[in-house]
Amino acid sequence: MISLKVNGFLHKLNVDPETPLLWVLREQLNLMGTKYCCGIGECGACTVIIDGEAELSCTAMVAEVENFDIITIEGLRGPGAGALCKAWIEEDVAQCGYCQTGQIMTAAALLNHNPDPDDHAIDAAMSGVLCRCGTYQSIRKAIHLAAREVRYGKEQNK
Repeated sequence: MISLKVNGFLHKLNVDPETPLLWVLREQLNLMGTKYCCGIGECGACTVIIDGEAELSCTAMVAEVENFDIITIEGLRGPGAGALCKAWIEEDVAQCGYCQTGQIMTAAALLNHNPDPDDHAIDAAMSGVLCRCGTYQSIRKAIHLAAREVRYGKEQNK
């Protein structure tokens, strides 16, 4: 039995400990927001947040992430999540949309660690998520916009 804490809920699963987290999320927990694309850790479409860090779920075996807090796109909450979703729409980021879950999850982890990233920090953090449509400039603009909104909201609450 493997115990996984996903989106705040504890799941006890009878799965092989060497099963990639991606397959457990999609096939056992029916969380389809985490996308399968390459399956070998090259594209970033399957990114989730594990203990605050953006991680590839296709290369993380469930035994390695037992007792960690795992957040998928379905469980992403808080001011940063709302600001990112709003900015993604405002900047019209999504084209085909396939990588967007990985992009948003990576951006959320970035903003949790660095609430005021510059272009270099954004590019470095986002470099592991490939976009077939090439919307990298829009992604960068959206992250800046979301960061401003989150910072502005914190200033308003002081």
